[in-house]
Amino acid sequence: MAGVMTDVRELLSREVTPELYREIRELWKAHSIAEDGRDIAGLIATLTPDCVYEVVGEEGARWEGHSGATRFYTELLGAIPDIHFDLQQIVIGPQGVCEEAQVTGTQQGRWLSHAPTGANVEFRLVIFFPWDSRIKKFKGERVFIFM
Repeated sequence: MAGVMTDVRELLSREVTPELYREIRELWKAHSIAEDGRDIAGLIATLTPDCVYEVVGEEGARWEGHSGATRFYTELLGAIPDIHFDLQQIVIGPQGVCEEAQVTGTQQGRWLSHAPTGANVEFRLVIFFPWDSRIKKFKGERVFIFM
C-alpha cells in the first residue's frame, strides 16, 4: 500500500504549466484523430513502448506494449467496425487525460466476453490515459465500461 501512496503523491506533485497542458492535449487530439481514422500506427505513435491497455472488470482484458495495444485496437475495431465515440467530458492535467464518451456501433465480432450479435450496441465508458512525463507519451488506457 505504501508504494501506491507514493505514486499518488508523485502524481499530485506534478506542476501544471500551459506548455505541458498544450503538449498533453495535442497528443490526445492526435490519438483521437488516429482512432477516428482507424490509423493503428498513428495510435501507437502516441504510446510509450511499455504501454498497458486494461478493461477494468473484464477478466484477462489486459494488453501490454505496442504489440498488445495493436491487438487491442485490432480486436475492438474488428468487432465493432463502425464504432463511434461521442465525447461527453474530458479532463486534461499533468497526470494525463480522463474522458467520458457515449459509444455506438454494430457488433460484428466477439469483443471481450461479448459474442457477436450483429445488433447495434450502445454503452458509456470512461478512459484514463496516464501520462509518462519522461517519455512524453501516454502509458496506455485504463477503460471502464458501463453497459
